[in-house]
Amino acid sequence: MSTRLACVVFDADRPRFVADFWAELLGWTVTIDRCDQVDVAAPDPDGLELALTFRPEARAKDCKNRMHLDLASRSLDHQRAQVERALALGARHVDIGQGTVPWVVLADPEGNEFCVLEPREEYVDTGAVAAIVIDTHDPVRLAEFWSTASGWPIAYGGARMAGLRSATGLGAWLEFVQTPDVKSDRNRLRLDLLSFPTDDPAAEVARLRAAGATRLAADGTPGVLLADPETNEFCLHRPASDYSTI
Repeated sequence: MSTRLACVVFDADRPRFVADFWAELLGWTVTIDRCDQVDVAAPDPDGLELALTFRPEARAKDCKNRMHLDLASRSLDHQRAQVERALALGARHVDIGQGTVPWVVLADPEGNEFCVLEPREEYVDTGAVAAIVIDTHDPVRLAEFWSTASGWPIAYGGARMAGLRSATGLGAWLEFVQTPDVKSDRNRLRLDLLSFPTDDPAAEVARLRAAGATRLAADGTPGVLLADPETNEFCLHRPASDYSTI
């Protein structure tokens, strides 16, 4: 039995507005447009890029997100063009204490931080999104949990940083970066998991809990709401054709 990564979920005050920003920036398309959900996905149906899902949430952003996207670039000129395009679409420069670095830190129109990276060899075949990055106190421990949850093997791990990638070697990385910051509220960005049609979702919840997850009280969010070992929320969903209750 196993689960797979389904999407990166953004809480958004204006879901369609911020979804349009990301679709234009990444060159992706809006695939679902409902009042309770807007999805943006890469145009290649066979690609391994995770979709982005935007759900309505009136709660104001009041601190740096614990999850962000890193965007890939092919050259320094491409990096500059990506930054200029993002700014033209409504992004802005932000200072999160990064100092002088070769990447550029921006925020989308609702303040969600993201980075436009300088060219890096490890990201040449990822597609538009180089990595999904999660702040953590213990990179290896959290990487171990998410490896169990996603089925992605750990590619590297250390005291300051750890990374997972699909066994195919394609698509974005899932990276964990050590930070002393303390989580203070529900995350505005999270990962959602999907169980496979032949698996028992209740057994998958039990498996995730055995790996270190905690089940949270239902709050109206679709799926089963859980938290990883560092209290980052995530949801487990059944395939769309299965509507029974876990």
